[in-house]
Amino acid sequence: MTRELVYTGFMSLDGVVDSPGGKEEGHRSGGWVMDAEFVPEAFSLKGEELADTTALMFGRRSYEAFAPIWRDSADHAAYKDLPKYVVSASLTDDAVTDGWGPITILRSVDDIAALKQTEGGAIFIHGSAELARSLSDADLIDRYNLLVFPVVLGEGKSLFSRTDRDKQQLRLRDSATYSNGVAKLVYDVVR
Repeated sequence: MTRELVYTGFMSLDGVVDSPGGKEEGHRSGGWVMDAEFVPEAFSLKGEELADTTALMFGRRSYEAFAPIWRDSADHAAYKDLPKYVVSASLTDDAVTDGWGPITILRSVDDIAALKQTEGGAIFIHGSAELARSLSDADLIDRYNLLVFPVVLGEGKSLFSRTDRDKQQLRLRDSATYSNGVAKLVYDVVR
């Protein structure tokens, strides 16, 4: 049995996952999640994930953005002591955030494949579009937990690469739509 690797994130209708929380993240239309009317049940997936998460995984840039905020956030307190994996060729051990639980730096897709073979539960990837694309192309992601927002952004980081690859079939595990136009789509990768 392998550990499940789950990508979780916000996505525009045209597949962009870039800068959902704000312009400071880089996209000129950053903060597009905040433009949707707040309907609590539309975000219930995030609460459900807290119970399933046994470890977190980030690319370097997402880690550097989330770590200083989530470490001290009451909303993310359940994540504080969980193991965290940062995938980076350049991050050094002395550059990790203190006081945010155990942090392991992984250097390659092979390291991630080996991690999936260890004992433990689901590992959730937050943000980290470039990492998600490379892991999807390497057929290492097992599930996608997506909240799709009714906005078209055109340009921006996409969750899925445009490389020519074999078809990857997905099976819908769960879905819902909400009054603010957000759609919850949870897909398992069929192997």
